[in-house]
Amino acid sequence: MKTILIPAEDHDSMPSVLETARLVAKRFDSYMEGLAVKPGAAEYLTVDPLSNLTMPHGDDGDSEIEHHARNMFEAFMAASNVPLAHSQSDGPATYSYGWPRASAETDSFIGSYGRLFDLIVLGRPGRAPQNPRMAPIETALFESGRPVLIAPPSPPGDLGRNVLIAWNGSTEQARTTEFALPLLHVAERVTVLSVEGGMTPGPTGEGVALHLRRNGIPAAAVTLGSGTRTTGEFILDQAKSLGCDLLVKGAYTQSRMRQMIFGGATRHILGHATLPVLMAH
Repeated sequence: MKTILIPAEDHDSMPSVLETARLVAKRFDSYMEGLAVKPGAAEYLTVDPLSNLTMPHGDDGDSEIEHHARNMFEAFMAASNVPLAHSQSDGPATYSYGWPRASAETDSFIGSYGRLFDLIVLGRPGRAPQNPRMAPIETALFESGRPVLIAPPSPPGDLGRNVLIAWNGSTEQARTTEFALPLLHVAERVTVLSVEGGMTPGPTGEGVALHLRRNGIPAAAVTLGSGTRTTGEFILDQAKSLGCDLLVKGAYTQSRMRQMIFGGATRHILGHATLPVLMAH
């Protein structure tokens, strides 16, 4: 995870997004790139209970949006003593940051530009106008082909020491688990959780733990019933009870529309997680 994209926007979780990205960058000696983003016009027509559909102020031009986002991003990097990357360097990445683009981009740009990075870091969406929006996350998940690290509302103290993998047997979860391998290799504890009633046809959690141990990762499997709780609720409860600082969860095993109507584990976790969540589709 040597290159990290951080779409920057004026929301209340931006300090957590920046700190979450910094923790990963510090671990892997990574380059972090900031990018100012703004809603696309089509988003205001989207009905989504987790999206922030507040119209931007009319006098906020692209240059003002970019200037504000860049100032916030660079102030954090300066306060955290992160060095500025050498603009002409094309060698291996080192712990550094950059802001090469001088304009604000719409959410769709994240999906295409994000393909050039190992990881995209965004904030957990919420319903209030000051919360992160849902559109950047879904664009990153469905269009970039890259893993997305979703930061909680408050900055984490650590990341990736004690990891919970929410295994459900699906292709999406298998892909996400493989994306997480760099983090899993440096983890001190990895738990593969399978929830009874929340599985799709596929390998067992015990099989996944064995695969990870063969890769030198200290993984243990556990299968539990969720009782009266939904799968999403139970996963977050287990992460809390185990003291985990990272959740690895495949996104949208069910269709997005079905999750919007009926709910689902991805939907619940996107709305309630208090720890960083690594997701991919």
